[in-house]
Amino acid sequence: MAVVSVTRLHVRRWRYLPSFVASVLRINRQVERSPGFIEGLLSASPPFEFWTLTAWRSDSDMRAFRNAAAHAEAMKKLLEWCDEASYAHWEQASDALPSMAEAIEKLRSGGKLSKVRHPSPRQQRGDLTGTRIPRPGQRLRSRFAAAS
Repeated sequence: MAVVSVTRLHVRRWRYLPSFVASVLRINRQVERSPGFIEGLLSASPPFEFWTLTAWRSDSDMRAFRNAAAHAEAMKKLLEWCDEASYAHWEQASDALPSMAEAIEKLRSGGKLSKVRHPSPRQQRGDLTGTRIPRPGQRLRSRFAAAS
């Protein structure tokens, strides 16, 4: 069994992209070293839209990652950097990462909006998925995979 998380973020201005990308790099290092992380995918839908898809051994492992280090710091800044943000979590029988199409459907059917300070009209309407399909992305692998 695995707990899967999908997130969609839309960065609202060009000027936030360098800081956003720097945070993503720090978060990548954090997630790959996080206990309970199985695998993940980072993806983008230009312009300014970013997706994450991660699989975890447990909900508590996912939450421990979310609330620690680089990820916790970035979450505070995303309130300002982003004008759209949404997420969904679910349990599945397999440890395998689902397809992005399946993750988008899970987000559409059971996702939630995240708080942002400057919501776009799309966020205000409650749109969880946007209109663009993310490009194939960068795979993230657990540093603990061999030991798991």
